[in-house]
Amino acid sequence: MCGILGVVAKTPVNQLLYDGLLVLQHRGQDAAGIVTAERSGVMHMHKGQGLVADVFRTRNMRSLMGNIGIGHVRYPTAGSASSLAESQPFYVNSPFGIVLAHNGNLTNHTELKEAMYRNDLRHINTHSDSEALLNVFAYELQKRAIGFALKPETIFDAIAAVHRRVKGAYAVVAIIAGYGLVAFRDPFGIRPLVLGEHATPDGVEYLVASESVALDTMSFKMTRDIEPGEAVFITMDGELHSRQCATESKLVPCIFEHVYFARPDSVMDGISVYQARLNMGDNLAEKIRRELPDLDIDVVIPIPDTSRASALQLANHLGLPYREGFQKNRYIGRTFIMPGQATRKKSVRQKLNAIGLEFKDRNVLLVDDSIVRGTTSKEIVQMAREAGARKVYFASAAPPVRFPHVYGIDMPTREELIATGRNDAQIAEEISADAVFYQDLDALVQAVSDASGGRISVFETSCFSGEYITGDVDDAYLDEMEARRASPLSKDSDASQVLDMNVGVAEQNLI
Repeated sequence: MCGILGVVAKTPVNQLLYDGLLVLQHRGQDAAGIVTAERSGVMHMHKGQGLVADVFRTRNMRSLMGNIGIGHVRYPTAGSASSLAESQPFYVNSPFGIVLAHNGNLTNHTELKEAMYRNDLRHINTHSDSEALLNVFAYELQKRAIGFALKPETIFDAIAAVHRRVKGAYAVVAIIAGYGLVAFRDPFGIRPLVLGEHATPDGVEYLVASESVALDTMSFKMTRDIEPGEAVFITMDGELHSRQCATESKLVPCIFEHVYFARPDSVMDGISVYQARLNMGDNLAEKIRRELPDLDIDVVIPIPDTSRASALQLANHLGLPYREGFQKNRYIGRTFIMPGQATRKKSVRQKLNAIGLEFKDRNVLLVDDSIVRGTTSKEIVQMAREAGARKVYFASAAPPVRFPHVYGIDMPTREELIATGRNDAQIAEEISADAVFYQDLDALVQAVSDASGGRISVFETSCFSGEYITGDVDDAYLDEMEARRASPLSKDSDASQVLDMNVGVAEQNLI
Protein backbone atom coordinates (compact mmCIF):
# COMPACT_ATOMS: atom_id res chain seq x y z
CA MET A 1 0.00 0.00 0.00
CA CYS A 2 1.42 3.34 -1.03
CA GLY A 3 0.18 6.89 -1.18
CA ILE A 4 0.21 8.93 -4.40
CA LEU A 5 -0.44 12.56 -5.31
CA GLY A 6 -0.58 14.53 -8.52
CA VAL A 7 -1.02 18.32 -8.78
CA VAL A 8 -1.52 20.78 -11.62
CA ALA A 9 -1.53 24.31 -10.19
CA LYS A 10 -1.09 27.95 -11.14
CA THR A 11 1.78 28.44 -8.70
CA PRO A 12 4.74 26.24 -7.63
CA VAL A 13 3.56 22.86 -6.35
CA ASN A 14 6.50 21.75 -4.21
CA GLN A 15 4.89 22.80 -0.90
CA LEU A 16 1.52 21.33 -1.91
CA LEU A 17 3.13 17.98 -2.65
CA TYR A 18 5.10 17.99 0.58
CA ASP A 19 2.03 18.82 2.66
CA GLY A 20 -0.03 16.19 0.85
CA LEU A 21 2.55 13.47 1.41
CA LEU A 22 2.62 14.29 5.12
CA VAL A 23 -1.13 13.68 5.22
CA LEU A 24 -0.68 10.37 3.38
CA GLN A 25 2.29 9.26 5.51
CA HIS A 26 0.17 6.52 7.10
CA ARG A 27 0.14 4.75 3.72
CA GLY A 28 3.91 4.22 3.60
CA GLN A 29 6.97 4.88 5.72
CA ASP A 30 9.73 3.17 3.74
CA ALA A 31 10.52 6.00 1.30
CA ALA A 32 9.18 9.19 -0.24
CA GLY A 33 9.66 10.98 -3.53
CA ILE A 34 8.57 14.09 -5.43
CA VAL A 35 8.98 15.05 -9.09
CA THR A 36 8.03 18.48 -10.39
CA ALA A 37 7.97 19.76 -13.96
CA GLU A 38 8.34 23.16 -15.56
CA ARG A 39 6.49 24.32 -18.64
CA SER A 40 9.70 23.95 -20.65
CA GLY A 41 9.64 20.20 -19.98
CA VAL A 42 12.48 20.22 -17.43
CA MET A 43 11.67 17.88 -14.54
CA HIS A 44 13.22 17.82 -11.08
CA MET A 45 13.33 14.83 -8.72
CA HIS A 46 14.16 14.22 -5.11
CA LYS A 47 13.50 10.93 -3.34
CA GLY A 48 14.96 9.01 -0.45
CA GLN A 49 14.37 6.38 2.21
CA GLY A 50 12.46 7.24 5.36
CA LEU A 51 9.63 9.53 6.39
CA VAL A 52 8.60 12.57 4.40
CA ALA A 53 9.93 15.01 7.00
CA ASP A 54 13.31 13.26 6.94
CA VAL A 55 13.64 12.92 3.16
CA PHE A 56 12.91 16.54 2.21
CA ARG A 57 14.98 19.45 3.50
CA THR A 58 14.77 23.12 2.57
CA ARG A 59 17.50 22.78 -0.05
CA ASN A 60 15.62 19.88 -1.66
CA MET A 61 12.35 21.79 -1.76
CA ARG A 62 13.98 24.80 -3.42
CA SER A 63 15.20 22.61 -6.26
CA LEU A 64 11.69 21.23 -6.98
CA MET A 65 10.53 23.94 -9.37
CA GLY A 66 7.41 23.90 -11.53
CA ASN A 67 3.63 24.12 -11.43
CA ILE A 68 2.96 20.44 -11.98
CA GLY A 69 4.18 17.49 -9.95
CA ILE A 70 3.61 14.05 -8.45
CA GLY A 71 4.51 12.56 -5.09
CA HIS A 72 4.74 9.12 -3.54
CA VAL A 73 5.15 7.50 -0.13
CA ARG A 74 6.34 3.92 -0.40
CA TYR A 75 5.15 0.83 1.34
CA PRO A 76 7.25 -2.10 0.08
CA THR A 77 5.43 -4.99 -1.61
CA ALA A 78 6.62 -6.45 -4.91
CA GLY A 79 10.31 -5.73 -5.42
CA SER A 80 10.53 -5.40 -1.66
CA ALA A 81 14.24 -4.72 -1.39
CA SER A 82 14.44 -1.68 0.88
CA SER A 83 16.70 0.51 -1.26
CA LEU A 84 16.75 3.94 -2.82
CA ALA A 85 16.53 2.40 -6.29
CA GLU A 86 13.14 0.86 -5.43
CA SER A 87 11.76 4.25 -4.35
CA GLN A 88 9.30 6.09 -6.55
CA PRO A 89 8.60 7.97 -8.77
CA PHE A 90 10.34 6.14 -11.62
CA TYR A 91 11.58 7.85 -14.79
CA VAL A 92 12.13 6.96 -18.44
CA ASN A 93 13.33 9.37 -21.12
CA SER A 94 11.54 7.85 -24.08
CA PRO A 95 9.14 8.90 -25.37
CA PHE A 96 8.93 12.52 -24.24
CA GLY A 97 10.23 11.85 -20.71
CA ILE A 98 7.79 10.22 -18.30
CA VAL A 99 7.75 9.90 -14.51
CA LEU A 100 5.26 7.61 -12.78
CA ALA A 101 4.14 6.73 -9.26
CA HIS A 102 1.99 3.71 -8.51
CA ASN A 103 -0.14 2.40 -5.65
CA GLY A 104 -0.95 -1.30 -5.83
CA ASN A 105 0.68 -4.47 -7.07
CA LEU A 106 0.76 -6.13 -10.48
CA THR A 107 0.10 -9.86 -10.51
CA ASN A 108 1.75 -10.44 -13.91
CA HIS A 109 4.81 -8.20 -13.51
CA THR A 110 7.21 -11.11 -14.11
CA GLU A 111 5.64 -11.79 -17.50
CA LEU A 112 5.59 -8.08 -18.29
CA LYS A 113 9.27 -7.76 -17.52
CA GLU A 114 10.14 -10.68 -19.79
CA ALA A 115 8.04 -9.21 -22.58
CA MET A 116 9.79 -5.88 -22.17
CA TYR A 117 13.18 -7.55 -22.69
CA ARG A 118 12.21 -9.87 -25.56
CA ASN A 119 9.67 -7.92 -27.56
CA ASP A 120 9.61 -4.27 -26.58
CA LEU A 121 13.38 -3.80 -26.23
CA ARG A 122 13.04 -1.85 -23.00
CA HIS A 123 15.35 -2.39 -20.04
CA ILE A 124 13.90 -2.58 -16.53
CA ASN A 125 16.57 -1.88 -13.96
CA THR A 126 14.85 -2.89 -10.71
CA HIS A 127 12.52 -5.64 -9.54
CA SER A 128 9.72 -3.16 -8.87
CA ASP A 129 6.44 -3.83 -10.63
CA SER A 130 5.97 -0.05 -10.79
CA GLU A 131 8.94 0.31 -13.13
CA ALA A 132 7.48 -2.43 -15.30
CA LEU A 133 4.16 -0.57 -15.40
CA LEU A 134 5.93 2.65 -16.39
CA ASN A 135 7.70 0.93 -19.26
CA VAL A 136 4.51 -0.69 -20.54
CA PHE A 137 2.84 2.73 -20.57
CA ALA A 138 5.86 4.36 -22.25
CA TYR A 139 6.06 1.66 -24.90
CA GLU A 140 2.33 1.83 -25.72
CA LEU A 141 2.55 5.62 -25.92
CA GLN A 142 5.57 5.45 -28.20
CA LYS A 143 3.76 3.10 -30.59
CA ARG A 144 0.93 5.59 -31.01
CA ALA A 145 2.65 8.97 -30.92
CA ILE A 146 3.27 10.72 -34.24
CA GLY A 147 6.42 12.77 -33.89
CA PHE A 148 6.04 15.24 -31.04
CA ALA A 149 2.29 15.61 -31.51
CA LEU A 150 0.57 14.10 -28.50
CA LYS A 151 -3.19 14.43 -28.23
CA PRO A 152 -5.39 13.34 -25.30
CA GLU A 153 -6.87 10.53 -27.39
CA THR A 154 -3.38 9.18 -28.06
CA ILE A 155 -2.71 9.04 -24.32
CA PHE A 156 -6.04 7.36 -23.66
CA ASP A 157 -5.43 4.78 -26.38
CA ALA A 158 -2.09 3.95 -24.77
CA ILE A 159 -3.75 3.53 -21.36
CA ALA A 160 -6.38 1.26 -22.93
CA ALA A 161 -3.49 -0.91 -24.15
CA VAL A 162 -2.02 -0.88 -20.64
CA HIS A 163 -5.32 -2.21 -19.30
CA ARG A 164 -5.19 -5.05 -21.84
CA ARG A 165 -1.63 -6.03 -20.90
CA VAL A 166 -1.46 -5.39 -17.16
CA LYS A 167 -3.21 -7.40 -14.44
CA GLY A 168 -3.56 -6.62 -10.77
CA ALA A 169 -4.23 -3.48 -8.78
CA TYR A 170 -2.95 -0.07 -9.81
CA ALA A 171 -3.77 3.54 -9.19
CA VAL A 172 -1.31 5.71 -11.11
CA VAL A 173 -0.17 9.30 -11.43
CA ALA A 174 2.35 10.25 -14.12
CA ILE A 175 3.83 13.32 -15.80
CA ILE A 176 4.57 13.48 -19.51
CA ALA A 177 7.22 16.17 -19.90
CA GLY A 178 5.87 19.26 -21.63
CA TYR A 179 2.32 17.88 -21.86
CA GLY A 180 0.74 17.38 -18.46
CA LEU A 181 -0.46 15.03 -15.74
CA VAL A 182 -2.00 11.60 -16.30
CA ALA A 183 -3.93 9.59 -13.70
CA PHE A 184 -5.65 6.24 -14.15
CA ARG A 185 -7.07 3.34 -12.19
CA ASP A 186 -7.29 -0.40 -12.85
CA PRO A 187 -10.54 -1.78 -14.33
CA PHE A 188 -11.70 -3.11 -10.93
CA GLY A 189 -10.85 0.06 -9.01
CA ILE A 190 -9.11 -2.03 -6.35
CA ARG A 191 -6.91 0.83 -5.18
CA PRO A 192 -8.51 4.22 -4.47
CA LEU A 193 -7.97 7.43 -6.43
CA VAL A 194 -9.86 10.70 -5.97
CA LEU A 195 -9.96 13.94 -7.95
CA GLY A 196 -10.32 17.42 -6.47
CA GLU A 197 -10.18 21.01 -7.67
CA HIS A 198 -9.48 24.46 -6.29
CA ALA A 199 -10.70 27.67 -7.90
CA THR A 200 -8.19 30.53 -8.06
CA PRO A 201 -8.30 33.95 -9.77
CA ASP A 202 -5.99 32.51 -12.43
CA GLY A 203 -8.05 29.38 -13.08
CA VAL A 204 -8.82 25.95 -11.66
CA GLU A 205 -6.12 23.85 -10.00
CA TYR A 206 -6.42 20.05 -9.83
CA LEU A 207 -5.21 17.47 -7.33
CA VAL A 208 -5.35 13.67 -7.60
CA ALA A 209 -4.73 11.63 -4.45
CA SER A 210 -5.11 8.22 -2.87
CA GLU A 211 -7.48 9.58 -0.22
CA SER A 212 -9.85 12.52 0.05
CA VAL A 213 -8.17 13.70 3.27
CA ALA A 214 -5.28 14.99 1.14
CA LEU A 215 -7.76 17.25 -0.66
CA ASP A 216 -9.45 18.46 2.54
CA THR A 217 -6.28 19.55 4.28
CA MET A 218 -5.15 21.63 1.29
CA SER A 219 -8.50 23.34 0.62
CA PHE A 220 -9.26 21.37 -2.54
CA LYS A 221 -12.88 20.48 -3.12
CA MET A 222 -13.59 16.81 -3.70
CA THR A 223 -14.91 16.50 -7.25
CA ARG A 224 -15.31 12.74 -7.61
CA ASP A 225 -13.56 9.41 -7.57
CA ILE A 226 -11.71 8.39 -10.70
CA GLU A 227 -13.73 5.47 -12.00
CA PRO A 228 -12.38 1.93 -12.50
CA GLY A 229 -10.63 1.82 -15.87
CA GLU A 230 -10.91 5.58 -16.32
CA ALA A 231 -8.02 7.87 -17.22
CA VAL A 232 -7.73 11.60 -16.61
CA PHE A 233 -5.32 13.88 -18.48
CA ILE A 234 -4.72 17.45 -17.28
CA THR A 235 -2.66 19.66 -19.57
CA MET A 236 0.03 22.07 -18.43
CA ASP A 237 -2.56 24.82 -18.89
CA GLY A 238 -5.09 23.08 -16.64
CA GLU A 239 -7.44 21.64 -19.25
CA LEU A 240 -9.01 18.43 -17.98
CA HIS A 241 -9.82 15.51 -20.29
CA SER A 242 -11.14 12.10 -19.23
CA ARG A 243 -12.16 8.82 -20.86
CA GLN A 244 -13.13 5.30 -19.89
CA CYS A 245 -10.24 3.24 -21.23
CA ALA A 246 -11.24 -0.29 -20.22
CA THR A 247 -13.52 -2.42 -22.39
CA GLU A 248 -14.98 -3.93 -19.21
CA SER A 249 -14.90 -2.32 -15.79
CA LYS A 250 -16.52 -2.97 -12.44
CA LEU A 251 -15.96 -1.27 -9.10
CA VAL A 252 -14.59 -3.83 -6.64
CA PRO A 253 -12.64 -1.77 -4.08
CA CYS A 254 -10.30 -3.31 -1.54
CA ILE A 255 -12.19 -3.74 1.72
CA PHE A 256 -8.97 -3.70 3.77
CA GLU A 257 -8.70 0.03 3.04
CA HIS A 258 -11.71 0.51 5.31
CA VAL A 259 -10.53 -1.99 7.90
CA TYR A 260 -7.06 -0.56 8.40
CA PHE A 261 -5.20 1.50 5.84
CA ALA A 262 -7.27 4.58 5.12
CA ARG A 263 -7.63 7.46 7.55
CA PRO A 264 -11.08 7.57 9.19
CA ASP A 265 -11.69 11.10 7.89
CA SER A 266 -11.33 9.95 4.28
CA VAL A 267 -14.16 9.27 1.84
CA MET A 268 -13.34 6.86 -1.00
CA ASP A 269 -15.75 5.65 -3.66
CA GLY A 270 -18.41 7.57 -1.76
CA ILE A 271 -17.81 5.55 1.40
CA SER A 272 -17.01 7.27 4.68
CA VAL A 273 -14.23 5.22 6.27
CA TYR A 274 -15.38 6.40 9.71
CA GLN A 275 -18.98 5.30 9.12
CA ALA A 276 -17.80 1.93 7.82
CA ARG A 277 -15.82 1.38 11.02
CA LEU A 278 -18.76 2.39 13.19
CA ASN A 279 -20.85 -0.20 11.35
CA MET A 280 -18.14 -2.81 11.93
CA GLY A 281 -18.42 -2.15 15.65
CA ASP A 282 -22.19 -2.65 15.63
CA ASN A 283 -21.95 -5.92 13.72
CA LEU A 284 -19.12 -7.26 15.85
CA ALA A 285 -21.06 -6.40 19.02
CA GLU A 286 -23.98 -8.51 17.84
CA LYS A 287 -21.67 -11.49 17.31
CA ILE A 288 -20.14 -11.12 20.76
CA ARG A 289 -23.62 -10.91 22.28
CA ARG A 290 -24.50 -14.21 20.60
CA GLU A 291 -21.29 -16.01 21.58
CA LEU A 292 -20.90 -14.54 25.08
CA PRO A 293 -24.46 -13.93 26.26
CA ASP A 294 -23.42 -13.46 29.91
CA LEU A 295 -21.14 -10.59 28.87
CA ASP A 296 -18.36 -11.36 31.34
CA ILE A 297 -16.69 -8.07 30.33
CA ASP A 298 -15.98 -5.04 32.50
CA VAL A 299 -14.49 -2.66 29.97
CA VAL A 300 -13.84 -2.26 26.23
CA ILE A 301 -10.38 -0.98 25.29
CA PRO A 302 -9.27 -0.16 21.72
CA ILE A 303 -5.82 -0.80 20.28
CA PRO A 304 -5.04 2.70 19.01
CA ASP A 305 -5.55 4.18 16.57
CA THR A 306 -7.40 2.43 13.76
CA SER A 307 -9.84 0.46 15.92
CA ARG A 308 -11.15 3.37 17.99
CA ALA A 309 -14.34 3.97 16.01
CA SER A 310 -15.25 0.27 15.93
CA ALA A 311 -14.46 -0.19 19.63
CA LEU A 312 -16.48 2.84 20.70
CA GLN A 313 -19.52 1.71 18.74
CA LEU A 314 -19.15 -1.86 20.01
CA ALA A 315 -19.07 -0.63 23.61
CA ASN A 316 -22.13 1.57 23.09
CA HIS A 317 -23.99 -1.30 21.43
CA LEU A 318 -23.27 -3.63 24.33
CA GLY A 319 -23.79 -1.01 27.03
CA LEU A 320 -20.23 -1.40 28.32
CA PRO A 321 -17.73 1.25 29.47
CA TYR A 322 -15.24 2.40 26.83
CA ARG A 323 -11.80 3.33 28.10
CA GLU A 324 -8.47 4.35 26.60
CA GLY A 325 -6.20 1.78 28.20
CA PHE A 326 -3.13 2.23 26.04
CA GLN A 327 -1.05 5.33 25.58
CA LYS A 328 0.51 5.57 22.15
CA ASN A 329 3.92 7.02 21.40
CA ARG A 330 3.22 9.22 18.37
CA TYR A 331 6.81 9.03 17.23
CA ILE A 332 6.78 5.31 16.49
CA GLY A 333 5.47 4.24 13.08
CA ARG A 334 2.70 1.81 12.22
CA THR A 335 4.07 -1.62 13.06
CA PHE A 336 2.05 -3.41 10.36
CA ILE A 337 3.88 -1.58 7.60
CA MET A 338 7.36 -1.71 9.09
CA PRO A 339 9.66 -3.94 7.03
CA GLY A 340 10.74 -7.07 8.87
CA GLN A 341 9.10 -9.17 11.57
CA ALA A 342 11.81 -8.45 14.14
CA THR A 343 11.30 -4.70 13.69
CA ARG A 344 7.53 -5.06 14.14
CA LYS A 345 7.84 -7.08 17.33
CA LYS A 346 10.40 -4.79 18.93
CA SER A 347 8.38 -1.67 18.17
CA VAL A 348 5.11 -2.82 19.79
CA ARG A 349 6.17 -2.03 23.35
CA GLN A 350 7.93 1.09 22.20
CA LYS A 351 4.71 2.23 20.58
CA LEU A 352 2.16 1.32 23.28
CA ASN A 353 2.16 1.47 27.07
CA ALA A 354 -0.67 0.14 29.24
CA ILE A 355 -2.45 2.37 31.77
CA GLY A 356 -2.64 0.04 34.76
CA LEU A 357 -5.69 1.73 36.28
CA GLU A 358 -7.86 0.55 33.38
CA PHE A 359 -6.74 -3.09 33.58
CA LYS A 360 -6.24 -4.00 37.23
CA ASP A 361 -8.67 -6.71 38.39
CA ARG A 362 -10.89 -6.30 35.32
CA ASN A 363 -12.09 -8.54 32.51
CA VAL A 364 -11.13 -6.52 29.45
CA LEU A 365 -12.20 -6.78 25.83
CA LEU A 366 -9.44 -5.52 23.55
CA VAL A 367 -10.59 -4.44 20.10
CA ASP A 368 -8.26 -4.21 17.11
CA ASP A 369 -8.94 -3.60 13.42
CA SER A 370 -7.55 -7.01 12.43
CA ILE A 371 -5.19 -9.81 13.42
CA VAL A 372 -2.69 -10.55 10.69
CA ARG A 373 0.54 -12.12 11.87
CA GLY A 374 -0.48 -12.10 15.53
CA THR A 375 2.83 -10.58 16.64
CA THR A 376 1.32 -7.33 17.84
CA SER A 377 -1.76 -9.02 19.32
CA LYS A 378 0.27 -11.41 21.47
CA GLU A 379 2.44 -8.61 22.84
CA ILE A 380 -0.60 -6.48 23.64
CA VAL A 381 -2.41 -9.31 25.44
CA GLN A 382 0.72 -9.88 27.53
CA MET A 383 0.86 -6.15 28.34
CA ALA A 384 -2.77 -6.27 29.53
CA ARG A 385 -2.04 -9.22 31.79
CA GLU A 386 1.07 -7.55 33.20
CA ALA A 387 -1.11 -4.50 33.96
CA GLY A 388 -3.34 -6.67 36.16
CA ALA A 389 -6.22 -7.81 33.93
CA ARG A 390 -8.07 -10.91 35.21
CA LYS A 391 -9.29 -11.98 31.78
CA VAL A 392 -8.30 -10.70 28.35
CA TYR A 393 -10.67 -11.15 25.43
CA PHE A 394 -9.59 -10.05 21.96
CA ALA A 395 -11.96 -8.90 19.21
CA SER A 396 -11.10 -8.24 15.57
CA ALA A 397 -13.20 -5.87 13.47
CA ALA A 398 -12.13 -7.96 10.45
CA PRO A 399 -12.51 -11.68 9.70
CA PRO A 400 -9.56 -14.08 10.00
CA VAL A 401 -6.82 -13.30 7.49
CA ARG A 402 -6.10 -16.71 5.99
CA PHE A 403 -4.84 -15.93 2.50
CA PRO A 404 -2.11 -13.78 0.94
CA HIS A 405 -3.06 -10.37 -0.35
CA VAL A 406 -1.49 -9.88 -3.77
CA TYR A 407 -2.90 -6.46 -4.62
CA GLY A 408 -0.59 -4.26 -2.60
CA ILE A 409 -0.63 -5.31 1.07
CA ASP A 410 2.40 -6.89 2.70
CA MET A 411 0.96 -10.15 4.02
CA PRO A 412 2.05 -12.47 1.24
CA THR A 413 2.96 -15.81 2.84
CA ARG A 414 0.48 -18.16 4.43
CA GLU A 415 3.06 -19.17 7.03
CA GLU A 416 3.06 -15.61 8.37
CA LEU A 417 -0.71 -15.52 8.88
CA ILE A 418 -1.76 -16.66 12.33
CA ALA A 419 -5.24 -17.71 11.17
CA THR A 420 -3.97 -20.11 8.49
CA GLY A 421 -4.67 -23.64 9.68
CA ARG A 422 -6.01 -22.52 13.09
CA ASN A 423 -9.52 -22.14 14.50
CA ASP A 424 -10.56 -19.36 16.88
CA ALA A 425 -9.68 -21.33 20.03
CA GLN A 426 -6.22 -22.13 18.69
CA ILE A 427 -5.65 -18.50 17.73
CA ALA A 428 -6.71 -17.41 21.23
CA GLU A 429 -4.20 -19.85 22.70
CA GLU A 430 -1.50 -18.63 20.32
CA ILE A 431 -1.89 -14.99 21.39
CA SER A 432 -2.55 -15.96 25.07
CA ALA A 433 -6.08 -14.53 25.11
CA ASP A 434 -9.02 -16.07 26.98
CA ALA A 435 -11.10 -15.91 23.80
CA VAL A 436 -10.98 -14.39 20.33
CA PHE A 437 -13.94 -12.92 18.46
CA TYR A 438 -13.72 -12.32 14.71
CA GLN A 439 -16.05 -10.33 12.49
CA ASP A 440 -17.88 -12.54 9.99
CA LEU A 441 -17.04 -11.78 6.36
CA ASP A 442 -20.64 -11.17 5.34
CA ALA A 443 -21.00 -8.80 8.29
CA LEU A 444 -17.90 -6.88 7.24
CA VAL A 445 -19.14 -6.56 3.67
CA GLN A 446 -22.52 -5.42 4.98
CA ALA A 447 -20.89 -2.80 7.21
CA VAL A 448 -18.97 -1.20 4.36
CA SER A 449 -21.84 -1.58 1.89
CA ASP A 450 -24.20 0.18 4.31
CA ALA A 451 -21.67 3.03 4.55
CA SER A 452 -21.96 3.39 0.77
CA GLY A 453 -25.71 3.72 1.04
CA GLY A 454 -26.06 0.28 -0.55
CA ARG A 455 -24.48 1.40 -3.84
CA ILE A 456 -21.55 -1.02 -3.54
CA SER A 457 -22.11 -4.62 -2.49
CA VAL A 458 -19.05 -6.40 -3.91
CA PHE A 459 -15.56 -5.82 -2.54
CA GLU A 460 -12.08 -7.22 -3.00
CA THR A 461 -11.85 -9.59 0.01
CA SER A 462 -9.18 -12.07 -1.09
CA CYS A 463 -7.19 -12.07 2.16
CA PHE A 464 -10.32 -13.29 3.95
CA SER A 465 -12.02 -15.37 1.26
CA GLY A 466 -9.18 -16.59 -0.97
CA GLU A 467 -11.11 -15.33 -4.02
CA TYR A 468 -8.98 -13.17 -6.34
CA ILE A 469 -10.97 -10.80 -8.51
CA THR A 470 -8.43 -10.56 -11.35
CA GLY A 471 -8.77 -14.28 -12.07
CA ASP A 472 -5.06 -14.94 -12.56
CA VAL A 473 -4.05 -15.98 -9.03
CA ASP A 474 -4.01 -19.68 -8.12
CA ASP A 475 -2.09 -21.95 -5.73
CA ALA A 476 0.83 -22.21 -8.16
CA TYR A 477 1.08 -18.42 -8.30
CA LEU A 478 0.99 -18.14 -4.50
CA ASP A 479 3.59 -20.89 -4.08
CA GLU A 480 5.96 -19.17 -6.50
CA MET A 481 5.44 -15.78 -4.88
CA GLU A 482 6.08 -17.15 -1.40
CA ALA A 483 9.20 -19.00 -2.53
CA ARG A 484 10.52 -15.83 -4.14
CA ARG A 485 9.81 -13.82 -1.02
CA ALA A 486 11.53 -16.37 1.23
CA SER A 487 14.71 -16.45 -0.84
CA PRO A 488 17.45 -14.41 0.85
CA LEU A 489 19.42 -14.43 -2.41
CA SER A 490 16.72 -12.59 -4.29
CA LYS A 491 16.43 -9.89 -1.64
CA ASP A 492 20.13 -9.28 -1.24
CA SER A 493 21.11 -9.47 -4.89
CA ASP A 494 18.23 -7.27 -6.00
CA ALA A 495 19.29 -4.49 -3.67
CA SER A 496 22.99 -4.58 -4.56
CA GLN A 497 22.35 -4.78 -8.30
CA VAL A 498 20.16 -1.70 -8.48
CA LEU A 499 22.03 0.38 -5.94
CA ASP A 500 25.31 0.12 -7.82
CA MET A 501 23.62 1.34 -10.99
CA ASN A 502 21.45 4.07 -9.50
CA VAL A 503 23.61 5.86 -6.98
CA GLY A 504 23.07 9.58 -7.30
CA VAL A 505 19.56 9.55 -8.78
CA ALA A 506 17.94 10.81 -5.58
CA GLU A 507 18.13 14.44 -6.57
CA GLN A 508 18.60 15.69 -10.09
CA ASN A 509 17.13 17.42 -13.07
CA LEU A 510 15.72 14.70 -15.28
CA ILE A 511 15.53 16.61 -18.54
